[in-house]
Amino acid sequence: MNNRLDYFKQSPQASNKLVELTMQLSKKPLLADLAHLIMLRASQLNGCAFCVDMHVKEAKIHGERELRLHHIAVWRESQLYSPIERAALAWTEALTQLPSHGVPESLYADVREQFSEQDLSDLSFLIVAINGWNRLNVAFQAVPGSSDEVFGLTKANLY
Repeated sequence: MNNRLDYFKQSPQASNKLVELTMQLSKKPLLADLAHLIMLRASQLNGCAFCVDMHVKEAKIHGERELRLHHIAVWRESQLYSPIERAALAWTEALTQLPSHGVPESLYADVREQFSEQDLSDLSFLIVAINGWNRLNVAFQAVPGSSDEVFGLTKANLY
């Protein structure tokens, strides 16, 4: 299997801006701990095998427990996530699968109990970024694991 096209090569400025945005947001103190879970869950929902592969490996390298990675698809039924993680995952799902009548006020109120306005704004931009990556990688059929060397993901030892 090969990529349909290399969007980094074809649109380097846009690609690098999306990298910059993602990296900037992922380094924010609150988001640094949540980013892998958020990006993994959005990628699962979008069916992006490249990103699921990448974010599992990144999370493992950064010390995330394997059971939590396995439970992310069923996070509502799992006892392994904190209230702030649950709020972030609920918000991720809502912004990834936009409801036809918008994001419910009740969900917004629940999320605001866990996040400041600044943190919720940053979280939302991170969700926008991963959804963008997912759409690019699904559209151009990015091959899972094909960038492991470039991103240093071989350190995850998941082969």
